[in-house]
Amino acid sequence: MPGMIAHRNASTSGSSLQDSITRLSSGMRINTAGDDPAGLIASESLRSQIASIDSASRNNQDAINFSKTAEAALAEVNKLLSDARALAITAGNSATLSASQIQAGQDQLISIATSITRIALNTQFGTRRLLDGSSGVQAQISDAQKIQGMSFAGNFAGSPITTNGLVSVSVSTQATRATFTSSTLTGGVILNAGSININGTNFSFPAGTTASAVAASINASSNQTGVTANFNSGSNLLTLSSSKFGGSQAINFTDPSGVISAAGTNVSPTGTNAVATATISLNGATRTAIFTGGKNSMDGLALSDADGNVIRVTEIGNTTLGAVTTIGQVAAGVANFQIGANLNQTAQLSLPNLTASNLGNDILGTVNLSTIDLSSATGASQAIQVIDRAIEQVSAARGRIGQFTKYILESNNRSLAAAKENMAATESAIRDVDMASEMTQFTKYQVMQQAGTAILAQANNLPQNVLSLIRGN
Repeated sequence: MPGMIAHRNASTSGSSLQDSITRLSSGMRINTAGDDPAGLIASESLRSQIASIDSASRNNQDAINFSKTAEAALAEVNKLLSDARALAITAGNSATLSASQIQAGQDQLISIATSITRIALNTQFGTRRLLDGSSGVQAQISDAQKIQGMSFAGNFAGSPITTNGLVSVSVSTQATRATFTSSTLTGGVILNAGSININGTNFSFPAGTTASAVAASINASSNQTGVTANFNSGSNLLTLSSSKFGGSQAINFTDPSGVISAAGTNVSPTGTNAVATATISLNGATRTAIFTGGKNSMDGLALSDADGNVIRVTEIGNTTLGAVTTIGQVAAGVANFQIGANLNQTAQLSLPNLTASNLGNDILGTVNLSTIDLSSATGASQAIQVIDRAIEQVSAARGRIGQFTKYILESNNRSLAAAKENMAATESAIRDVDMASEMTQFTKYQVMQQAGTAILAQANNLPQNVLSLIRGN
């Protein structure tokens, strides 16, 4: 009986000793599911999360490199646009330039526009083009009578556009032109000789000039003044109107001699900007944003929101879009990044088409960076406005890239690193062996095994001792 007990104790301690050796040699407390089933489940779940975080961290770094590639290309575009603006400023000094000098400036401007288009088409991350519009939201107009153009930067109502959706618009405030109406011109002629000044341009007329001739003279210089004139023979009134709509379109008018108004008239009437509410239906949800005209050197019919999206209404749309009307749709074309370890932990970056034909055009589609002409003072003046808008567009795109890189990707990288460190610590606490404790157990099992073996040996010798006593040896 003592031998059986000693044998059983030795066997039990031997099994525990073998388990302890396995744990010490592997460094793991859990080597098989039988060691700790619940612990194994928790450990494997954490291991999969840690592996996913590693992949997300690599994705995040790739996204940072993607963004930096696009931003570096746009930095070069900004430099080219600065050179283009300097050329336009120089061309505006046409009185001191020869025809060959003006043409040289135009040739340089064409080269700059060509280089910008080349950069936009050739900038790639791997095989993915970044600045040709394929990584941005595309807008399509369905009511061209009321909408002249749409441009979406990628976000709407503060959130990215990630699916296709219909766009609706309702104009709550109509845009107007700046206007000024003369005094009554009896008989349709001016009575006093003198000069009037409209937006910095002088017009001189002798007494007895017909109002129609005055209007024709003003209209001949409308490209320079931005003002047109119309004479109503029924009321004998001459009306001046700004060519464009909006609060930034003023008529700075002076009439010191009382040619068409009271002597000493000095006024600066302005127009008003349109205000509209735009909605986009995306995945059954409706987002709404307020669009206001006249921002960023644009006229009152070009409406933009806080995210840099632009909708240009036509003159017909300005007066008829009072009710909510579907005017087009957007198609998502953003660059999508999986930056987290779980489902739907993604981020999007939308990059617009930044070829020369899409820069500075105020989505009018008629004048843009690739079509500006420096051969006249009017063309040089228009070129400055177009280039300024192009600089704003490129700078805004760079700003969005910078915000995306700094506040989403780099911040997310730090969060991922902290999550991985803490998950790894938790998984280690569950699965890894406590070496100090396990060494203590190992030593205890060794002592127990050795003691059991010694007792078993003594128990085996006991019958022999008894027999020796019986034989009298």
